[in-house]
Amino acid sequence: MKKFLLAVGLLSIAGTALAAGKPCDELKSEIAAKIDAKGASGYSLEVVDKGASTDAEVVGTCEGGTKEIVYKRG
Repeated sequence: MKKFLLAVGLLSIAGTALAAGKPCDELKSEIAAKIDAKGASGYSLEVVDKGASTDAEVVGTCEGGTKEIVYKRG
């Protein structure tokens, strides 16, 4: 029973860490690396508040879903 409670406690801590999401700068760098690997150029990635009106495409969310990373060409 003690092992079960320990496992539940550890899983809840891990779940909290995952729910926090990645820092925006880290995720933005990862997305940029993937886009660059495909040979794209002339684009910009920007971190904005979730739901901010923009004509760019949302390519990721960060900081627990409170921010979005948007991709814009040109």
